[in-house]
Amino acid sequence: MSLSDDTLRKILVQIQQTAIQSQRALNLSVQQTAAKERERRILQLTIDEIKQIEGDVNMYKGVGKMFMMVPRKTMEEELKGQEKELSDDISNLHKKSKYLEKQYNDAQSQLRDIFHHAPKQQ
Repeated sequence: MSLSDDTLRKILVQIQQTAIQSQRALNLSVQQTAAKERERRILQLTIDEIKQIEGDVNMYKGVGKMFMMVPRKTMEEELKGQEKELSDDISNLHKKSKYLEKQYNDAQSQLRDIFHHAPKQQ
């Protein structure tokens, strides 16, 4: 059973589009992961600096264009919560990246198979 040339072209175009979309989404996911990693690292440094400060010190949190005094315990809890949220986001982005990479590799493999098994035209 042989497929028509038009049908083969449509299948080929669809596989190519899948590969391109997967590659773009993978690149975007990698960029988002890098940005989240930077944010998490900044939060970790901030948490470490706060831990080094002794005693009951006034802490201020940026709220829009102003700063608001916040108890130390509240500040630490908020920062740890943000860090956990970023870690969860990074974990989800890693899973998404693995899925997109697999999807891209599958599309590439399909393209290789099509061209490898395609009858040679004379």
